[in-house]
Formats: sequence, C-alpha cells, structure tokens
Amino acid sequence: MLRSMQNKCLKNFYLTDKFISKKIDNYRELFFKNHLTKNKNKKIIHVTNFNLRHNARLFYNTGRRINNGLVRSINSVVTLSDRDTVSYEKSIKDITGSNSLNNKLLEMTANFKPDLILFGHADMISSDTILKIKKFYPNIKFAQWFLDKMDNKEWLHNKKRFMDKFKLMDSNFCTTDPKAIKLDNKVCFYIPNPVDKALDNLKIFKNKNFIYDVFFAMSHGVHRGVLKKGKIDVREYFIKKLIRENQNIKFDIYGIDNIQPIWSDEFKNKLQMSKMALNLSQGKPIKFYSSDRIAQLIGNGILTFVERETELNRIFSDKEVVFYSNLSDLSKKIKKYSENDSLRIKVSRAGYSKYHKHMNSNIVAEYMINKIFKHNTNKKYIWEL
Repeated sequence: MLRSMQNKCLKNFYLTDKFISKKIDNYRELFFKNHLTKNKNKKIIHVTNFNLRHNARLFYNTGRRINNGLVRSINSVVTLSDRDTVSYEKSIKDITGSNSLNNKLLEMTANFKPDLILFGHADMISSDTILKIKKFYPNIKFAQWFLDKMDNKEWLHNKKRFMDKFKLMDSNFCTTDPKAIKLDNKVCFYIPNPVDKALDNLKIFKNKNFIYDVFFAMSHGVHRGVLKKGKIDVREYFIKKLIRENQNIKFDIYGIDNIQPIWSDEFKNKLQMSKMALNLSQGKPIKFYSSDRIAQLIGNGILTFVERETELNRIFSDKEVVFYSNLSDLSKKIKKYSENDSLRIKVSRAGYSKYHKHMNSNIVAEYMINKIFKHNTNKKYIWEL
C-alpha cells in the first residue's frame, strides 16, 4: 500500500519548476496586457525611409506625416530609417547593409522595449528578425503600413512586398481598399493618405493671382529624382491629349517631355501658381487608391480633379473634390471651374477643410493605434464605410 501510494505521488506530482515558471510567465503577461490596454500612450519604434540621404528633397512624405501624428498623440517614438541605414552601413562583410539594419533593430528593441514596432515599406527587415523579437518579447505588437499601388495583376510585385510580412503582423494598413485586392479586412485596414498641418500649410483658395490654370506633376520614381531616358509613363498620352483638346487652358506640367520632376518647397511654390490641379495615379483606378500626391493637392487648398473610378467620391462629395469620368468630362469641368472663380474657391475650401478635419496625420495615427491595440473599438472614422 505504501509503495503504491509512493508511485502515485511520484507519477502525479506536477508542482515542478517548469510548471511554476509558466504560471509566473502567464501572470506577468496578463499584467502587461492589462497595463498596455489601459495606457494609451505607447512606446513605438517606427521603421521606414525618412530619406536622410536625399537632403530634405523628399521631406514631405507619408512616413513623416504618420510619424508626426504618432508624436503629437503623445507617444514616445524612436525612428529607424531603414534605407538610409543600409546605404550608410554597407561594407565588404555586409554588402547590402541588411545585417547591420537588422542588428540595429534588435539592439534598439532590447534598449527601448517598445509596445509597438511599426514598419513602413521596410523590405529589408527579415522575418527571422521579427520572429526573434517575438520570441524574447512576446508582448510587443507588430504592424505595417503600405502606400504604393498594388493589385492582383499589374502591380502584383507591390502586393508581394506587402504580403511578405502580412502574417507576422498584428495589423496591416494600406491606401487601397483591402477588399478590392482580396485581403482579409479583419487584420488589414484601409487608411487615407494623411494630410499634415505642418507640411500642407498653403491655402491656395485664398490666392488672387495665378499664372496657370491646371497643375500636374509626376516622376519616374521618388528616389531617382530625375526622368529616366527612354521610359514612357502611359499617363503622358492622357496628359498630352488633354492639352491638345484644351488650347485655351494654361497647363503647368512636370515629369513629361524632359521637364524634370519637382520636389519639396519647389513643388509647393509651383503648385500655388495654378488655380487647379489634376490628381492622376499610375495604372487603372482601384477602389480608394491614390498616390500620396492627393494629400499635397487637396491639403494645400487647390481645386483637385480626381478619377471617379477610384470611388473616392464615397469619402469626398462633389462639393469638395471634382470627380471626372473620362477625358471629355474632365475637359468640360476644367473649362467650367477655370471660368467660375467663386465656385472654384468654394469647392477647394470645402475639400481642404474636410481633409484637414477628418483625415489629418493625428487622426490616421490614432486610428492605427486603436486598431492595433483594440482601443475605442466603437469609434467610427469617415473612411470606414
């Protein structure tokens, strides 16, 4: 009887060091989870391209807008400019600079112990690095944002970049409607290109004197900076035909016919010389997508023409943005608004007010934090349709 009881005691004993350690781990995780839920101000590492090596040419970018919003929401934000790091840290031992970048993120995580690591187009951060952080710091949240055009055909390479980290993230954000590109909208959310009061501070609707009627600018890539020889952007055909059919309209066009793209403050200085602007993204329209140029146009108070097929007319009304269906429709509306200053001013002012009130960088950053940490789950934003 004694031996039988001893065997049962040995066999059924469970109060091992492993069991107790797991108990402690569970209590600690529960404590931090509750603490993070209650504490709205987060410690964040934001990994994206801050374009330091371009000497402020690309200062007005989405990464900076989102970062401004995170900081203004009283979060502690450490920035890591991924493409600058790989550019500066290249060596014989690390030809691409990616080892240095990934090691830097690991060290920053160990020193700062963030609540969130947020990626923006950070392609050279490896999955191994993310998994390693998850292993040692299981309470850290991960999220990514992506603003380039992506679809299931023409821009599939961008979608592949986005999907590379998709399953490792707690939340994903993009400037295209997730349903339009067949992404799970329970972990992937649409965000508008944010406008920022510090960057988009012109009120062109107040201007009295203009040199041009319509402004349009494009490039062959923001990092390249200049036009690429022999490259043709299909938008050129549309723009040239638009100019031919509107001989009485003064156009100010950049990025076409060897007229180099413009950037930073030169862009803003040229923009305010025109009454109106055309927002035209590459490729076929896809629901809610626009390049980040739209924030610089509407956000600086210039009357903006947008393709109706983008379905952005579900977010903006025709009293805030001028939507067109085709080239003929666009031509008619250009003529109409070029001849009616009071109507042009009224619409551009309304678009400016709508964008700055409801889709500024503070609000977009707040939305992202709410989705990632499941704060204010009942709060609805203007773009949540």
